[in-house]
Amino acid sequence: MSSDETIPLLKGTLDLLILKCLSMEPMHGYGLTTWLEEQSGERVSPGDSATYQALHRLEADGLVEAEWDTSDNNRRARYYHITPSGRAKLTESEKQWRDYTDIVTRLLDLPGLA
Repeated sequence: MSSDETIPLLKGTLDLLILKCLSMEPMHGYGLTTWLEEQSGERVSPGDSATYQALHRLEADGLVEAEWDTSDNNRRARYYHITPSGRAKLTESEKQWRDYTDIVTRLLDLPGLA
């Protein structure tokens, strides 16, 4: 895989990234997808369908809430914001992710057999 190809997201990662984004500011689904693409240098591109599925799942779990508003291009859009439960979940998930990646990195850095 070259450094300019998109990478597949591991299960649960999109939810974590959406919560992170919404912890900064409320956003509509298309804006979330665009933000993820831009911030990752186009390496993460979940697509609108996956983003909206994740948003609906997070909303059903009480981690995000949505309300209708007008977008920058003067269209009605559903804006999502993180709830207090979502912030707690984000904190927990960030710690788990960092612990997980630290352990996997440590194991991968071990010398291999000759």
